[in-house]
Amino acid sequence: MARLFESSGVVALDKPAGISMATSTREEKSAARAVERLLGACGEDPSEPLLLVHRLDVGTSGVVLLAKSDEAHRTLSRAFQSRVAKKTYRALVWGHPVPARGVYDDSLGRDPKDGRKMKVAKRSDEGKTAITRYETLARLPSIGDLRLFPETGRTHQIRVHLTAHGHPIVGDDLYGGATRWRGIRDPERRRALAAVSRPLLHAERIVIEELGLDVSAPMPEDYAGALAALTTRRAPP
Repeated sequence: MARLFESSGVVALDKPAGISMATSTREEKSAARAVERLLGACGEDPSEPLLLVHRLDVGTSGVVLLAKSDEAHRTLSRAFQSRVAKKTYRALVWGHPVPARGVYDDSLGRDPKDGRKMKVAKRSDEGKTAITRYETLARLPSIGDLRLFPETGRTHQIRVHLTAHGHPIVGDDLYGGATRWRGIRDPERRRALAAVSRPLLHAERIVIEELGLDVSAPMPEDYAGALAALTTRRAPP
């Protein structure tokens, strides 16, 4: 079910991967159009008057909050800006982070060589503060299953932090995680990872305690399928 939660001021939807929430000054990329696209993809009425509070990357699935009124929008926006909103993500990444639980706090800035990308700033005063806590849930063959807790909301923050530390997200073609499956020897695991068509990053949960809000999105099929393929024990030959 795409509608995960609803109250007098908030609607929470389970965004599918592949839906762009990018906004700009152009009419076709306005916040209102982004909401329409999201509602349509979720099987909801695209004309429902809801307001965009935050965004997920086009390839990311999971919890998105929309406001029903200007007042609710202001309240939710403040919760994100003040870091009262606690966000949890899941990601399948290449390799195994060391230590298994830790914090990435590299400052981030725009990549001058590629305007689509962000990168770790050479000096902390050259970029914006970005903090991502992580923990390893499982060490699988060549892959780590992580839970992540971004404390800031920079563009591509989780993806850039993971890539900068040598663990790009499986399927992330922008940041170098889409083709590493070629080095996998096991044919079934190789096939499962080659089939991944987007970064396996999932916005699992948002909690705003002061608003009594706690919303989770179920694991999407492609993530669950890749995880199952990686965790299935092979019978010895």
